[in-house]
Amino acid sequence: MLENLNLSNILFLDIETVPQYASFEQLPEKVKILWEKKAQTFRTNPEEDPSISYQRAGIYAEFGKIVCISCGFFTKEKIFRLTSFAGHDEYDILKKFAAVADDFCSSSQKQLCAHNGKEFDFPFLSRRLLIHGISLPDVLNTPGKKPWEVNHLDTMELWKFGDYKSYTSLALLAAVFDIPTPKDDIDGSQVGEVYWKENDLERISRYCQKDVLTIAQIIRKFRREELIHEEDIEIVKQ
Repeated sequence: MLENLNLSNILFLDIETVPQYASFEQLPEKVKILWEKKAQTFRTNPEEDPSISYQRAGIYAEFGKIVCISCGFFTKEKIFRLTSFAGHDEYDILKKFAAVADDFCSSSQKQLCAHNGKEFDFPFLSRRLLIHGISLPDVLNTPGKKPWEVNHLDTMELWKFGDYKSYTSLALLAAVFDIPTPKDDIDGSQVGEVYWKENDLERISRYCQKDVLTIAQIIRKFRREELIHEEDIEIVKQ
């Protein structure tokens, strides 16, 4: 199946999310109560300080926000073009992404692709779009669609081959396929700190773009093709 895909019909993406507030203490009182109820569902120590569990708030669309969306696609000239939408104004980021997604995925042949996208990126994007009152791009407007009408690719799901027992990280999959990735960068667990303490959106954008490139490289490996060469990567500044 993957061998028959036209790679120029795929919009590869990754998102970076952080807690909506810099610390638990800054939460409005009613949200503190709601977070405490949420945290009870996953923390193993009932005496854990709420400020510790709140570090995980960025993975929940109700308590987190998107600070960067990176996208990549193959041009007709086989160049892999990367761009990012990053900033403090989540509404602005989402509006720009929605316009790109609607424009790129204007036909039924076009697809979105992310790693663990079906469990995280796609629903998180959809929920935050709705929260901001932004119309869902058709490619994310999945309620009521039949499974074969949902144009979403997920590299983690493809790697599972029907096995639902485990999670395989993007870093592990890259290592398995010997895909070179930078060793001196941040990881997902550090994005919140880089955002709230260092205010370094440029660093977050670079990290996000590298993940998008890795996702595209994995798809190339799944198709038994050569990796994208460095000279064939183009980064477009927004």
